[in-house]
Amino acid sequence: MNAIEVEALEKTYPKGIRALDGVSFAVCEGEVFGLLGPNGAGKSTTVKILATLTTADAGRAVVAGRDVRVDANAVRQVIGYVPQQSGVDREATGRENLTLQGRIQGRRGPALRRRVEELLERLDLTAAADRLVKTYSGGMKRRLDIGLGLVHDPAVVYLDEPTTGLDPEARVAMWAELERLVQEERLTVLLTTHYLEEAERLTDRLAIVSRGAVVVEGTPDALKSSLRGDAVTVELGERSAEAAAGIVAALAGVEEAQAHERVLRARVADGRKAVPEILSALEAGGIAVATVTVARPSLDDVYMRFTGRDFRAEDEAST
Repeated sequence: MNAIEVEALEKTYPKGIRALDGVSFAVCEGEVFGLLGPNGAGKSTTVKILATLTTADAGRAVVAGRDVRVDANAVRQVIGYVPQQSGVDREATGRENLTLQGRIQGRRGPALRRRVEELLERLDLTAAADRLVKTYSGGMKRRLDIGLGLVHDPAVVYLDEPTTGLDPEARVAMWAELERLVQEERLTVLLTTHYLEEAERLTDRLAIVSRGAVVVEGTPDALKSSLRGDAVTVELGERSAEAAAGIVAALAGVEEAQAHERVLRARVADGRKAVPEILSALEAGGIAVATVTVARPSLDDVYMRFTGRDFRAEDEAST
């Protein structure tokens, strides 16, 4: 059964900003489903609609069998929501934060105390449970945020950019925590992220979102496997990659060549055979090469294949 069903959601903000342009996807019970896209792609707007924090202009969304527009109160009772911005009280302890959130959600007495202790242990916060949150590290605060979203045992949890703002080491540690929590809590999770590595590591399936629409959906491995051959990335010395793309696209064995500023990306049948030919052709065209790499297709390559744009460049441009 599907825990979440989203059909043709549309949302336009003031001044004609089109946030969602027909977003559709479904999340099965018990899976981790990712919405992967650069900043500004519409991921957080989608989650806010599913969390009943805003309404869509058109389309339909159902969570755990409840329509978010028709039965918003019932939806709120079955979801946990961990937004991008931390919701913890810095002047309270970790234990007090979890206890207060549990009471807000209707929990009381021994059952609440057991749940708080359970989450403190699972989130590796027991030793810091009675310290003020303002003394916590960034990773500890983020783990506590996740605890606030889980304290009432929700059926579905939304994690909206859960590792944004963390340093690389803390981000990797958080991935391990999330993997363990999903198993222990048997959660259905909707995860939004603009980190390619995060989506590949944590999600069972994902939808790539660009400019308010889903462009492709599937498992990370299936999406990468859909791009046959190898990915060749060429960084040019000085010139724009536009001219280089035309030269490389004309070579035998090159299935696709796309350019962005001074970076050329090509899909080839055999990287070992294609690279010498690519370098020779570029040299003959008077185009200097700074670096060249060959790899199996990545989610970055999938994004470029279906949108024609470079994921990391688009993400940086939106921040």
